[in-house]
Amino acid sequence: FLSPAEKLPAAIDAAYEDAEALVMEIDMDDLDPLEMQKVALELGVLPAGETLQKHLGDDAYATVAQKAREIGIEPAMLDRFRPWFAALTLVQLHLMKMGLDPNSGVEQRLAVRAASDGKQIEGLESLREQLGILAALPDAQQREFLMYSVEDTERATREIDTMIKAWRSGDVEALDRLLAEGMEKYPKVYRPLTVDRNRKWIANIERLLDDQDDYLVVVGTLHLVGDDSVIELLEKNGHRIKQH
Repeated sequence: FLSPAEKLPAAIDAAYEDAEALVMEIDMDDLDPLEMQKVALELGVLPAGETLQKHLGDDAYATVAQKAREIGIEPAMLDRFRPWFAALTLVQLHLMKMGLDPNSGVEQRLAVRAASDGKQIEGLESLREQLGILAALPDAQQREFLMYSVEDTERATREIDTMIKAWRSGDVEALDRLLAEGMEKYPKVYRPLTVDRNRKWIANIERLLDDQDDYLVVVGTLHLVGDDSVIELLEKNGHRIKQH
C-alpha cells in the first residue's frame, strides 16, 4: 500500500532497469482472481454454524466491531471470517481509508511495468502457501493476531508518515524500531510469518546468484529488518550486502 502520488525511490527504479527478471513473495503476473477468491474463501471462512464472535468472546468482539464501524463497515461483514482473515481485512480497509492504495504498492507497480516490458516474474511461494501460514496459526494465536492488528491500526495512523519516510530514505534502524513491536509482543505469531519464511527463501535467493541474469527480489519490509532478516541470513552465509 502506498499513496498513488508516492514516487518509488530512484534506487528501486535503477534496480528494476538492471534486472532481467523479478522475484516476489508470490508470482504477481500469474495471479488468477478466481483462484485467489477460491483460496481466500477456503482458508479464511469459518465452517457453517460458527461465527467470529463465538471465536473471540463478547469483549474482544466488541473491540473488533467498534473498529469495523470506525472504518465504515458493518461488523456483520466479518462474522463468517476466521480471525486471521478478519485481521487482514480490517488492516487493508484502514489503510485505504487513510488514502493508501493497494494498486499503488511496490509489487503492484513493478508487476505492471514488468508485464509491459516483458520481464518475467517468479514467486518465492504460492498464494496458497502464503495464506496457509496464517490459516495454520492455532486459534489462540489467530485471536492475538486480530487483536494486535486492531490495536496496530491506531499506531499506524500516528506513524505511517514516519514509516514511509524511513522506507523512502532506507533508514533501516528506524524501520526496525517501528516494526519490531509486533514481533517482540507476539513472537509465536510473527515467527512463522517472518523468520520461518525468510529461512525458507534463502536457498532460492542464493541460487539466483549463480545465474547469468540479474534479478530484482522484492519482499515486504518486515522481512528486511530485525534478527534473522533476509539481509542478516545472507550475511551469515558469507554474502556481502551493499545498500543503495
